[in-house]
Amino acid sequence: MPKATAAGGGVWRPLLSVIVPAYNAAPYLGRCLASVAGFGPALEVVVVDDGSDDSTAELAEAAARAQPGLRVLRQPNKGHGGAINTGLAAVTGLYTKVLDADDWFDRQALSSLLAVLAGLAEATPSVDVVVTNFVYNNVARSRPRPVRYTRALPAGGPITWRDVRRFRPREYLMMHSLAYRTELLRGCGLALPEHTFYVDCIFAFAPLFHARSLYYLDVDLYQYLIGRPGQSVNESVMLERIDQQVAVARQMLDQMRDQMRSPLALEPGQRAYLLHYLDLVCTVTSSLLLRSGEAGCLARRRAFWRDVRDLSPALHRRLRWSLLGTMINLPGAFGRRTSLAGYRLARRVVGFS
Repeated sequence: MPKATAAGGGVWRPLLSVIVPAYNAAPYLGRCLASVAGFGPALEVVVVDDGSDDSTAELAEAAARAQPGLRVLRQPNKGHGGAINTGLAAVTGLYTKVLDADDWFDRQALSSLLAVLAGLAEATPSVDVVVTNFVYNNVARSRPRPVRYTRALPAGGPITWRDVRRFRPREYLMMHSLAYRTELLRGCGLALPEHTFYVDCIFAFAPLFHARSLYYLDVDLYQYLIGRPGQSVNESVMLERIDQQVAVARQMLDQMRDQMRSPLALEPGQRAYLLHYLDLVCTVTSSLLLRSGEAGCLARRRAFWRDVRDLSPALHRRLRWSLLGTMINLPGAFGRRTSLAGYRLARRVVGFS
């Protein structure tokens, strides 16, 4: 079993801190916490009860009494981003990963990750991001679907953005894939919006501007439950919360615009990947505005792209006239029907949800 490691001044730190944002998660929390139990001082778990009004906090505190290394923080409801912010301020591990309370880790894969982190703890310079695979577990389907990065990322050792191959449309890093060096997250000033859904897109985007090195571990670690009613990535819920999707996309656009004006140089592969991910987020946003069917949705979609153009003409050209941007913004009634058909296909093939 990998052990915790010594930081400056001889203070021992966990190799990995896992933040578990939890809101009314009582039906799922037991499986989640069981998946991170028993790994000793190498693993710290911080459950952030985000103002639940069910038994989430009580279940978490019972687990903490039985599970060394597990802490529970309680706060008034601040949303997913607010819970992650609270957890990030509290963790002590060398690396930090988020595990939503309705998801779980594969325990064998977690053991492999901790073993890799034990080696990376001695590395100079430090590796900024560790990437692992995740698995879609759809309640309506019997067969899980893993998402792996073997084509885009060389596995088994530290790499830089120069080693990263081009990501295909169905390949992108999600929050579920990423363990960041904790000091990178704090140093880049990450602060997620409160009371806003879809902030995981920002978590998987903004810190990567500051990441210089990566490590890809080809294990299916994160088990992502999708398809349950009321889930934030359920399409009907996304349509109800389209304003929040637009807000997240606009914040990411602001971050990309600011970087384009910044003297902070990005590696070509790093810049290409960040634009690729932003292209996907803008495509989903534009698609949902079209899909909503509400009066004025076409005007709102035009306004979204007009805002992108006003923000940065160069960014607008790159995103609006990309392959995805062109396909999802075809003109006329026939074009809109074609765009919607493409969006539905993309949800199945690319895995937008």
